[in-house]
Amino acid sequence: MFQMARGPAGAFVVVLFLVSTGVASGTGITNASLKAGLFDPPRKAPELSLVGSNGRELQLGAFRGKVVLLAFGYTSCTAVCPITLNTLAVARRMLGAAAADVQVVYITVDPGRDDPARLKKYLGSFDRTFVGGTGTEQQLAAVRKSYGVSAEKQVLGDGYSYEHSSFTYLIDRGGLIRALMPYGHSPADYVHDLTVLLKE
Repeated sequence: MFQMARGPAGAFVVVLFLVSTGVASGTGITNASLKAGLFDPPRKAPELSLVGSNGRELQLGAFRGKVVLLAFGYTSCTAVCPITLNTLAVARRMLGAAAADVQVVYITVDPGRDDPARLKKYLGSFDRTFVGGTGTEQQLAAVRKSYGVSAEKQVLGDGYSYEHSSFTYLIDRGGLIRALMPYGHSPADYVHDLTVLLKE
């Protein structure tokens, strides 16, 4: 069993029971079907309203009908974030034409540096279809709380970095969170799970 709980009481708590016979209620998908950990039962992805890297309002509802990969990070990250984004970009390329029905959404944890233009340039270096989201510290904190995501600022001399949750949410075409992919999985694992969700 893998279990994660972040945030104060009332926050969106992630609890994944990884058992070989587990079934996500009403979906017919088992843990044997996906590489990521299932949400059982699936949960509606909390809506958000942020400034998108494309200059428009960013809402998950705009991508209904697509499978969404939702992740959190920041452009100044030197390790986990670029590896995750490269993995997602490679996975989209591996999907070929099916990638048109997959949307990567990347929410910054660093509003002090990550304005829409910076997010657009950074994400575009991985895949031009990726959309980033930013806003005020209060707005982003509320989004993180709703998803059970942690982000702690670490002061380093005259600068700073963040320690933050590094998993990726898999949200189906209907806006339900179906699975959570821990950091470190390969592009092939993402392709496997996305293919399963895309066929629904």
